[in-house]
Amino acid sequence: MANVRVRFCPSPTGNPHVGLVRTALFNWAFARHNEGTLVFRIEDTDAARDSEESYEQLLDSMRWLGFDWDEGPEIGGPHAPYRQSQRMDIYADVAAKLLDAGHAYHCYCSTEELDTRRDAARAAGKPSGYDGHCRDLTDGQKAAYEAEGRKPIVRFRMPDEAITFEDLVRGEITYLPENVPDYGIVRANGAPLYTLVNPVDDALMEITHVLRGEDLLSSTPRQIALYKALTELGIAKETPAFGHLPYVMGEGNKKLSKRDPESSLNLYRERGFLPEGLLNYLSLLGWSLAADRDIFSIEEMVAAFDVTDVNPNPARFDLKKCEAINADHIRMLDVKDFTERCAPWLRAPFAPWAPEDFDEAKWQAIAPHAQSRMKVLSEITDNVDFLFLPEPAVDEASWAKAMKEGSDALLRTAREKLEAADWSSAESLKEAVLAAGEEHGLKLGKAQAPVRVAVTGRTVGLPLFESLEILGKETTLARVDAALAKLAA
Repeated sequence: MANVRVRFCPSPTGNPHVGLVRTALFNWAFARHNEGTLVFRIEDTDAARDSEESYEQLLDSMRWLGFDWDEGPEIGGPHAPYRQSQRMDIYADVAAKLLDAGHAYHCYCSTEELDTRRDAARAAGKPSGYDGHCRDLTDGQKAAYEAEGRKPIVRFRMPDEAITFEDLVRGEITYLPENVPDYGIVRANGAPLYTLVNPVDDALMEITHVLRGEDLLSSTPRQIALYKALTELGIAKETPAFGHLPYVMGEGNKKLSKRDPESSLNLYRERGFLPEGLLNYLSLLGWSLAADRDIFSIEEMVAAFDVTDVNPNPARFDLKKCEAINADHIRMLDVKDFTERCAPWLRAPFAPWAPEDFDEAKWQAIAPHAQSRMKVLSEITDNVDFLFLPEPAVDEASWAKAMKEGSDALLRTAREKLEAADWSSAESLKEAVLAAGEEHGLKLGKAQAPVRVAVTGRTVGLPLFESLEILGKETTLARVDAALAKLAA
């Protein structure tokens, strides 16, 4: 596919949303698959909601996810500027040209008048959209309204004919004219609306494919009509192809919204999801590499991605599956990469141990055992804290569960066996605890539970005997002694 140009154009309001990330992913993959151009554009015309902090978050999130862009903030390009707040003169000029050519007109209707006429239309069983009241006002009527002090908005004049287009995801779609009334493109105060600025920017930036959320589908016939007008005026070269991506659903099969906790990209960063794991899962929300394969790299996705393969049906966000896929990607890292990515969770403010108590050699030794058991990187802190804390952080529920009647006797026997064991071999330590269990009529699983809680503070965790070997003989035996003293008390 030649000369593909797509855009990702978020608004800098609040934290980035995983649905937004899925849209960015599909646009980015489509551009890279077709050796095309990704335009990153910021839609920041809503001064009341947009913020510089959110803008910086967007840029940071794009970098963290690994999305590069060919035109946009920090890079520039032939269609700069790429922030809509810096393009207001452009929109005013286009609106004036639409008015002069008769593609748009001034509408003086008040909100109250519009509401009254809409209510009447509903009562009569008719469409309740704008009724074209100001479409063909005479100069005298306009002057009368202006004499009353009314400030008009600018409305685009929709054609009185059906609009049909081929959606890349959903196939052929037709909208009848009665369902797509004339619509506002400039507010009474002169501020341009999304309905104008988005298509104008797409036209001027020569966007060839618009891949966006299903919630914007109803605006497509309006934009197609506007494109036709812009083409007549020499502003647009062609109408882009549209593809509307399926909703991402949350709990109760409701559309995932910014208010849902699991929708925030920041949540996944803070929990230690890998970008490649999160993107792998998000790609499955409407697309798949193969029917029998859920785990793949971003490079494999780019090589295979075709937007026409996207399923139009809503996709449900499943956090457990997202975690499982992320766990697979953690296991796919080489150990050096894994240890480096865990670094933020091994220091303040996440780490509960003093910086001077962190032991790099112990960390490097335990890392391969931790890597195979984690769903997210933030779990590393609780998994390895027993190595660096002066005393284990004992979970009282785990203590109560493991320290049954007779646990003191078992621990004393285990201590004797461990003291005599070969501490250069995890297998030797396992044999010591196994022998202690046999003396008390217990299998290994039951025998090792009190030892694990005494040494690590928890009933579950990393492989016990490898952990004991890395912790060392002196510290392990001291912790067993402390547990015996606690039981005696």
